[in-house]
Amino acid sequence: MVRRLIILPAIAAATFSTAAAGFAAAPPNVNEQDRGFLTALHEGNLAEIQAGKAAKRQASHEEVREIGKMLVYDHKKLDKEVTQVAGDLGVDLPSSPSAKQQAELEQITAKSGTEFDRAWLEAEVAEHRADLAAGAKQLSEGSSAEVKQLARDAEPVVQEHLDELEEVQDEGKTQGGGDTT
Repeated sequence: MVRRLIILPAIAAATFSTAAAGFAAAPPNVNEQDRGFLTALHEGNLAEIQAGKAAKRQASHEEVREIGKMLVYDHKKLDKEVTQVAGDLGVDLPSSPSAKQQAELEQITAKSGTEFDRAWLEAEVAEHRADLAAGAKQLSEGSSAEVKQLARDAEPVVQEHLDELEEVQDEGKTQGGGDTT
């Protein structure tokens, strides 16, 4: 009888702790859209940091170099938030930009002078437009409040980048000789 009284509380304690552990380990409210957005946002940030560094090194126009510096700073800051949220939600992130992003940057960095500036601006404008569309899709199809907040937080930064990129592109400064000041 004494043995039975000792075993029952032990079984109850084991059952409760297993249930509690299972509850704590339950996956957060993250759907495939959320996972895909976090992965793409992280890869995009890594690619933008590399692209910004390339512009700082290779651009022939001061405006392009300045945008490159802005991209490095802002995307490092954004990526810290992305990696924090992904970690909190248990989403594994890649360690580098996608193969497509890397190949595109290699093609651009093979150019020089205004040809580099033009190709870099075209790629960055296209990328930032795609980023805005991806953020809008995340807001409408995502399930995680944290990931949706990332999309909201990133939107004004991405829009500012796009505005700056289009302004330099529209000024036609990449059409003539380089401004190496």
